[in-house]
Amino acid sequence: MDSILITGGAGFIGSNLALELERRHPDIRVTIIDDFRSGEFSNLVAFRGDLVAVDLSSMDLRERFRPGEFQQIFHLASITDTTVADPRRMIFNNLEGFRRVAEFARASRTPLVFASSAAVYGVCASGRMAEDQPARPANVYGFSKALMENLARRHAAASPDFRVVGLRYFNVYGPRETHKGAAASMVYQLAAQIRAGKRPRIFKHGEQKRDFVYVRDVVRATLTAASAQRSGIYNIGSGRATSFNEIIALLNKTLATEYEPEYFENPYTFYQPHTEADLVRSSSELGYTVHYPIDRGIAEYVKELMEADTIQDGLSC
Repeated sequence: MDSILITGGAGFIGSNLALELERRHPDIRVTIIDDFRSGEFSNLVAFRGDLVAVDLSSMDLRERFRPGEFQQIFHLASITDTTVADPRRMIFNNLEGFRRVAEFARASRTPLVFASSAAVYGVCASGRMAEDQPARPANVYGFSKALMENLARRHAAASPDFRVVGLRYFNVYGPRETHKGAAASMVYQLAAQIRAGKRPRIFKHGEQKRDFVYVRDVVRATLTAASAQRSGIYNIGSGRATSFNEIIALLNKTLATEYEPEYFENPYTFYQPHTEADLVRSSSELGYTVHYPIDRGIAEYVKELMEADTIQDGLSC
């Protein structure tokens, strides 16, 4: 029986990944590490595996697990709130957690896939963002991810037989993100406002663009990356930039509403005005394809949100 380790498995992407692994491979053994600072137990109510609730940045994995115990490691644990401004907290948790996982994986040459971010590109990039562009993170979150990529490259260079793959996730949205609150995707937040009968609030004048990628595409890409032939860094997005005004229009269409946006000033100097993934490398080397363009993704997501509300309303003791 294959054994898989997922760090951050109670979080948004991690829980979707864990449950998809169990769906595809009923006999697989999945172990999750999560300290629940940003994870949510309800994301895992259908989970059949083991869970270790501990702070990864101070954990000795070699004391807890046997060398070679896992056939694959997915590292998704991270502080994901991009507004956290404390450099020590962000860098210590994100980099030290990854350092421990990478050293553990390298010791037994266990393939490692880890979550990086489009935040490494910063605010100056325009047009499509390609992996060979220099990193110019504008906040400490993006900086911590750039440091993780640097560490991954050093491990890969020192041990060519150790495969470590970083995925620069763009703006992910979809099921199991609702617990994130203000850190949840703008697709979710705008949908929640409209469904509550409120005008959706966005920064002036709504023409900022994001590469919104549905979580099911992200999970497929993450699983595909486990079979990568070599170490590397890859973009995972939809390959399309969509404005917030367009998102509101799509939500209005899906929900049969006509709410006009309410604009307000942007308080963040590090805010990326444009993200758009160049998918040439991830397509050619990983075989990554987009199954959920933004219109299909939003339609499916809204349907799931409404079904979840119906189920919740029907629950009783």
